[in-house]
Amino acid sequence: MQTIKAAVCHAFGEDLKIEDIQIRAPEMGEVEVTLDAVAICHSDISFAGGAWGGSLPAVYGHEAAGLVSDVGAGVTGLAVGDSVVVTLIRACGTCPSCAGGTPTNCETPYDGDHGPIKTADGGKLHQAMATGGFAEKVVVDQRQLVKISPDIPKDVASLIACGVITGVGAVVNSAGLRAGQDVVVIGAGGVGLNAIQGARIAGARRIIAVDMSEEKLEIAKEFGATHGVLGTSEKPWRASYKALGGRGADAVIVTVGAIPAYEQAPKYLGRGGKVIMVGMPHSGAMAEFEPVMLAAVGQGMIGSKMGDVVIQRDIPWMVDLYTQGRLKLDELISGRWSLEQINEAIADTKTGAARRNVIVFNR
Repeated sequence: MQTIKAAVCHAFGEDLKIEDIQIRAPEMGEVEVTLDAVAICHSDISFAGGAWGGSLPAVYGHEAAGLVSDVGAGVTGLAVGDSVVVTLIRACGTCPSCAGGTPTNCETPYDGDHGPIKTADGGKLHQAMATGGFAEKVVVDQRQLVKISPDIPKDVASLIACGVITGVGAVVNSAGLRAGQDVVVIGAGGVGLNAIQGARIAGARRIIAVDMSEEKLEIAKEFGATHGVLGTSEKPWRASYKALGGRGADAVIVTVGAIPAYEQAPKYLGRGGKVIMVGMPHSGAMAEFEPVMLAAVGQGMIGSKMGDVVIQRDIPWMVDLYTQGRLKLDELISGRWSLEQINEAIADTKTGAARRNVIVFNR
C-alpha cells in the first residue's frame, strides 16, 4: 500500500478534508495513474451534497488525466509513462450492453466500497464513480483509460473525460444530429458549451443557446451558438421559434438538472423532434409532461448517459478535433487550483459562473 493525499468527503454538504489515504497496487486488468489534473464536475458537487445518496467516507472526482505509473497483470496497450485520460466509464466489455455497443450502460456492477483505496488507518473508503480522482493517484480498470499524445496539456485533457464527451456525445451520438438540423441547448455551462460545440461540428443549421445569464449567452456564441435566448423571459420558447423561422427544433439538449428546464424542453421541439436528457436532477425530483402532445406529433425524450460514447472511438476523435483547432478546450478552463484549494474551487463552481475549474497537481 502507498500513502497519498486526497480530498475526502466524510459528511454530505460539508467541506472535503485533505488527508492521507492508502492506495493498493493495481491488480489484474488494472492501471495506476499518477494524476496531473482533475476537473470539478457538477456531478461531484451533487454527490458530495447528498443529492443521490451513496457510501461515506468517499473520494469523488472522475474527470482526470495523468501518467501511467504502474500496470497490473493482463493489461494490454498501456505502459508506464503513457499519457492517459481517466474516465468513470468502467465497462466489462462482455455484458449485453457492452456487446451491443453501449458501454456507458454496462450491466456489471462495481463495488466502490471494496476498491483500491482505504483510509489512513485501513478503514473503508469509497472509490466514487469507480475513479476517486480527487487524489494524487488512482487505480482503475484499464478500460477506463484512453492513451493520448504527451503533447496534450493534462489540464485540457482532463476535460475530455466527462464534460466534453458528455456534451458533444449527446448531440452526435444520443440525438444523432444530421447536418442542416436545428438544435436548442438549455444551459450554457460546461456541458452545455460542449453540446453547442458538438452541434457546430455536426453541421447544425441553427444553434439556440438558452440560459438565465446574458453573459453566458454571449460566451455560448463564442463556442458556436447562432442565437441566444434568455431563460428568464416570458415563454422563452417563443423567441426560439422566431429564431428558427417559425418552427421548433429537431433536438433539444437539456444540460442542467433543473425540473423547470425539463418541463419546458418539449415546448422548444418541432414535429418529430427529440429532447435529450443530460442534466441530472436530485433523486426524487419529478417533472410533468402532457404525453398526448408528444405522441400526436411523434416527439420523444431520450436519456443520455455520458454522451453514449465509446471512449476508445470517440476520445481520439475529439483529441484530433482539438489539435486541429476545431474543438475549443483551453477556453473552457475558468481557473486552476491546488488540491488544498479544492473547497474554494467547488464554491466558485457553485456560483454558476465557472465553465470548468481544474485541480492541478504539482509534481
